[in-house]
Amino acid sequence: MSNPTDNAPVAHSAGAAEESRPSLSALLLDPAFWADWASVVGLVGLVIVFGIAQPVFLSIANLQALLLAAAILVVLSIGQTFVVATSGIDLSLAAAVMLGAIILGLVNAAGYGIFIACLLAVLATSAIGFLNGLIITAGKIPDFVVTLGTLSGITGLGLILSGGEPTMVGSTFLLKLASGSFGPFGYPVWVAIAAVIVAHIALYHTRFGVHLLATGGQVESAGALGIRTNRVKIAAYTISGFCAGIAAILLVARIGSAEPQINTSLLLNSVAAVVLGGVSLFGGRASILGPAIGALMLTALVNGLTLLNVSAFYQPLAVGAIVVLAALIMRYQK
Repeated sequence: MSNPTDNAPVAHSAGAAEESRPSLSALLLDPAFWADWASVVGLVGLVIVFGIAQPVFLSIANLQALLLAAAILVVLSIGQTFVVATSGIDLSLAAAVMLGAIILGLVNAAGYGIFIACLLAVLATSAIGFLNGLIITAGKIPDFVVTLGTLSGITGLGLILSGGEPTMVGSTFLLKLASGSFGPFGYPVWVAIAAVIVAHIALYHTRFGVHLLATGGQVESAGALGIRTNRVKIAAYTISGFCAGIAAILLVARIGSAEPQINTSLLLNSVAAVVLGGVSLFGGRASILGPAIGALMLTALVNGLTLLNVSAFYQPLAVGAIVVLAALIMRYQK
């Protein structure tokens, strides 16, 4: 017969585990909890508020339109996530989208076909990301300075190539991409969903993902473990450029032309979505689903304000407030 005291350590351990587990009230009062779930809480809150204030917001047609509008930002936020996970930032993202769109339009107008045009657009934006990463690592120059310089350079190159004029892109493929659907979602939404799945697998189920987070967490320690941190950073910026190319294709498909103008809100919102999604700006901590939900939240905000007939002049103010809030939330992340 076993001694009753034999089970004491087990009971003690179980009791300690129960004591270490925070209560629901303590969890709800913990700022770190709200920091981790900021995008989800924000999205649910917006859906409730706008749904009550304007019932049209919850209509199937509007929700489908909202998802279509969010697809581009979701793709861009994924690219920005990989960069931010290394404790960097890509300020050239919106400019890369512009240049990718221009290249797509010019190549297609030259008669090379829409598929070659799309391929060259993605290759060009990926090359921009690769160049950013190479200069940052080889030159040991801060990412802020490099990508800011690339932003200016790409803007000038785009204006030179396009002559400052938009290029119309008439393509059956892009028309179907923009307006076609499979099941309940349009094709751009499926592209965004596929990007989220692939990025999640790459980040959490591959050696590259482990190396990426290790590099962002502590680059010196990662290097001491044999991780080629420079290659990891270059790969992260290349992925960001690749996502910019995909976003450029979706953008041209949506508006039907290649515009030589930078949509600065794409950059602002991509950073905001990443931070709201729980990705640390100091690196080493990342999520894919979080930034995707953050992108949906920001798109829902603009959509809801538009339905409420709020002037477009006030919408950037609301988004800016979200960015500041996201920065404050970062203080409480574990």
